Amino acid sequence: MSVGSTSPVNRTRFATTDRERIDILEKYRRIAMVGLSANPYRPSHFAAIYMLAEGYDVIPVNPRYAGQTILGQPVYASLLDIPRDRGVGIVDVFRKPEEIPPLVDQAVAIGAKVFWMQLGIVNEEAARLARAAGMAVVMNRCVKIEHARFFGGLNLVGMNTGVITSRRTVV
Repeated sequence: MSVGSTSPVNRTRFATTDRERIDILEKYRRIAMVGLSANPYRPSHFAAIYMLAEGYDVIPVNPRYAGQTILGQPVYASLLDIPRDRGVGIVDVFRKPEEIPPLVDQAVAIGAKVFWMQLGIVNEEAARLARAAGMAVVMNRCVKIEHARFFGGLNLVGMNTGVITSRRTVV
């Protein structure tokens, strides 16, 4: 079964088709990243750098760094602390699956349109709650990888070497 097919299993597991994810990334340019780390070696940090470079407004949400800045952006303790005039489109979550359901309530409260769970994060209860509130849901996907895949950014950091072989080049 291919990713993005319309089978019920795939639609539940991944929540959106390729086309729907493209539409999300084209339409919503403000992303609240829950769990964004100040550590430059963490996946959330790298994803934020990429999305900022691509022109997205990234809002860090992490109680550990609340009141500080990450990548020049003010950090909020929770989604509820983000000023209302910011108008969050996507809530992108880098948290353990069991910590996700309460974040859906916060995403609903701030009027987010998309609830996005990063690679390795699947929580069917949270997905059901978000869908019931009218949000689009993405699970087990990286916003950075999806953007790069759809809009041509996979060449960053050597991910697209231009080599079509599995053999290593001997230097």
